[in-house]
Amino acid sequence: MASDPSPSEKTDAVRKEGLNVVASTTTEGPPYSVFTKYQKRYIVFSASWAGFFSPVSSQIYFPALNSIADDLGVTGALINLTLTSYMIFQGLSPMFVGDFADRAGRRPAYLVCFLIYIAANIGLALQDNFAALFVLRCLQSAGSSTTIALSAGVVSDIAIAAERGSYMGFVTAGSLLGPAMGPVVGGLLSQYLGWRSIFWFLTIFTGAFLVPFVLFFPETARAIVGNGSIPPPKWNMPWMALFRARKQPLPEDYNRPKLRFPNPIRTLSIVFQKDISIILIANAILFAGFYDVSASIPSIYDELYGLDDLQIGLCYIPFGLGATVASIATGKMLDFNYRRLAKQLNVPLHETRNRNLTHFPIEKARLQIALPLLALGTFTIIAFGWCLDYGVHLAAPTTILFFMGLFLTGSFNTVGTLLVDFYPSNAAAATASNNLVRCLLGAGATALIDPMLDAMGRGWCFTFIALVMLCTAPLLWVVIRLGPRWRKERQAKIDALGA
Repeated sequence: MASDPSPSEKTDAVRKEGLNVVASTTTEGPPYSVFTKYQKRYIVFSASWAGFFSPVSSQIYFPALNSIADDLGVTGALINLTLTSYMIFQGLSPMFVGDFADRAGRRPAYLVCFLIYIAANIGLALQDNFAALFVLRCLQSAGSSTTIALSAGVVSDIAIAAERGSYMGFVTAGSLLGPAMGPVVGGLLSQYLGWRSIFWFLTIFTGAFLVPFVLFFPETARAIVGNGSIPPPKWNMPWMALFRARKQPLPEDYNRPKLRFPNPIRTLSIVFQKDISIILIANAILFAGFYDVSASIPSIYDELYGLDDLQIGLCYIPFGLGATVASIATGKMLDFNYRRLAKQLNVPLHETRNRNLTHFPIEKARLQIALPLLALGTFTIIAFGWCLDYGVHLAAPTTILFFMGLFLTGSFNTVGTLLVDFYPSNAAAATASNNLVRCLLGAGATALIDPMLDAMGRGWCFTFIALVMLCTAPLLWVVIRLGPRWRKERQAKIDALGA
């Protein structure tokens, strides 16, 4: 077991597995974040619930698909287009809001998004034709989908790399309660109150979330408040803080970024980095397969088992529970693996505002967890498909859904955490790039799932999806091996531009 390095040894380079790892960074200067442990927990809890609205808005809709199609007099294929359009806007809108949040702050970005979301839900509850349903679903997606990127930005604001896995896990747990709770609530409401009640429920639930958010949630964006020690403008303070706010001078060398129209090019520039593009493509393929399973359940379970809206919603519970358990457990595993590698390389865990991960093999620390989870997840999809193909008892495929959520979600979380590690100061924009790629690919996959099921049958269709997902493993391995070099090259270019 390696002993802690002395101060003089902290500047030595440690050669480990062919990587030059600088095992030192200054521990002098202000801390990374001045928020206390309990403040961080509240902030992460609030961000987690904010991230809940995007997936729940998608998943709560699934059990009512058949009822909506019947009421509006359209085919199931047309209703599936509203799933596709939702995912397209889920990918596009964070490109704009992510940049806005990094410059204006997390609070105003959240508030703008939730106001759009409430307006869309009211419109969806009142509309009575397919065209209005289609347009308002796009608006609903634009309002809610950015919350996941904003939540990742909040974590990057307050958490150092050694604890980021756990915090990202808790944030993701909120977003993954959608697959567990959304279909159940949607099934209950659709079955007993009609499908319009789904959107009234979302409106009321959002309003209930916004009250404590407006009162208590602090601004965390580092461009606005630094490490939390710089007061935000009064209009950007939580309302409860206004009563005790005192005028504090800003540091002489501190300049807040000027507001401007959000720039999506910044997100696109992240997408086209070599290592980033590979992990985004791999993650998008995994997400597309995950979403194909979710979207196919209502029609298959209705046809095969004759379930109503509520019963279909209940079948999503194992899926969502597995995903929620995975998000928390994987976060702990990521932190453990980070500390294990840091100990091997004599890298101190203490982190200040001046520290970055340029010389630490963060790709290895994160993706070592993803590969076994990916392999197990693909096998669950194969098993799920053949259970449905042979029409076995409902208990078998529904039980498999728990393990599918458990293993596949774990692999998603590692990639999401790695993106925040790469761009801690622009985490919202980095997560927006992840949304862009995975949602656009997921939208295409959703549009293709019904024709694939008709042409290939359930067993071979899901086997094909699983094998495509398994092909992402070599891509992740390439990032582990070559990613540190590519990251150093990118940092060198950034340093040269800043010189």
